[in-house]
Amino acid sequence: MRPQTRVLVVGGGPAGMMAAISAARAGARVLLLERNEKLGKKLYITGKGRCNVTTACERDAFFASIARNARFLYSAYANFSNQRLIAFLEDAGLPLKVERGMRVFPASDKASDVTRTLARALEKAQVALRMHARAAELIVREGRAAGVVLEDGEKLSAGAVILATGGLSYPVTGSTGDGYRMARQTGHALTATRPCLVALMCQDPWTGTMPGLALRNVVLRAKQGKKRLFEEQGELLFTHDGISGPLALSLSARLPDTNLAQVQAEIDLKPALDAQKLDVRLVRDFGDMARKQFKSVAEHLAPRAMAPVLCALSGIAPDTPVHQISRGMRARLLDALKHFPVHISGFHPIEEAIITRGGVAVSDIRPKDMMSKRTEGLFFAGEMIDVDGYTGGFNLQIAFSTGHLAGASAAQYVLDDTEASAL
Repeated sequence: MRPQTRVLVVGGGPAGMMAAISAARAGARVLLLERNEKLGKKLYITGKGRCNVTTACERDAFFASIARNARFLYSAYANFSNQRLIAFLEDAGLPLKVERGMRVFPASDKASDVTRTLARALEKAQVALRMHARAAELIVREGRAAGVVLEDGEKLSAGAVILATGGLSYPVTGSTGDGYRMARQTGHALTATRPCLVALMCQDPWTGTMPGLALRNVVLRAKQGKKRLFEEQGELLFTHDGISGPLALSLSARLPDTNLAQVQAEIDLKPALDAQKLDVRLVRDFGDMARKQFKSVAEHLAPRAMAPVLCALSGIAPDTPVHQISRGMRARLLDALKHFPVHISGFHPIEEAIITRGGVAVSDIRPKDMMSKRTEGLFFAGEMIDVDGYTGGFNLQIAFSTGHLAGASAAQYVLDDTEASAL
């Protein structure tokens, strides 16, 4: 028999839906509040509409891909790992597939199928739903969460409250910082928020000269002083004001919040060849194209749109006859191919970011159950916590893992309280 005291879940995204399902399955009476007209609105646009729902990697690889506060996730991941999520979704009727990079997608390639599967699980677990219900503030009595006040002034009581309202990215989906405001209301510390997994602005002479140019199988590196921040091979896209694509998004998660001018970044356009082998190739190409102008060699070595930039970086005029190129000129060209410079000057707006970095400080949350250290009966889940990972399904897994643990913990909290009240 379900207790009369209920668990209130604020936010119908992946973390909130999983928290509600977990709490209901643990025996609690659950009400899920969603401010939008439908659940999982942000899920519909993840993975370009395909929803990279999680990763199939092993535990160590998972935690290696958590950029911030990985240790905080140990209990949540142990409670509900990526393998458990995969089993949960498939048991709920959603066939999945694993693609390159261990990325897990619905077999249908439709993000809407993920949301529908979670909605069916909510219904099966007898979770009550209220749409168009935006929570404005928490109700706290004697240091305990006791419900929420809706935007229209209606008060909803509860024995436990789970905040899973998301961050600040994609505000059109409802992520406008409501949870942060309620966390501040109860005295929680918030770390500064900024865009994460987002395109980067660059301050280079070539910026804006190659918009839309995509590079594959290149290596992007970055360091700050002697500290290596990032090195990864993959795809990169030049934009009107900098770089985007998977490599740039992943780099954005490893950059410092300030002092970007101290970051030294570069692109290795020929990662399959070390400097010595590349030089041998250049000598051969120069011999084969001795009668042509340098711009022809540049277009042979890189996409045509990059040729003028390579000419500028190497200091070799485009119309220079190849047979007149000196060893020193060739060395500068080799350096440009292996160390193409990128001077990062900023992040694109948070409205364009995949996730938000920062949020409720993990020092204010008990990792074993996701309950607040400041307000009893208040639990947190998902993006509003200061934890984030790289692209590849890691951030959705964070949402599902923390949501599942918060839901099960909130249910146990309410059940224990009900039993204590009955004595």
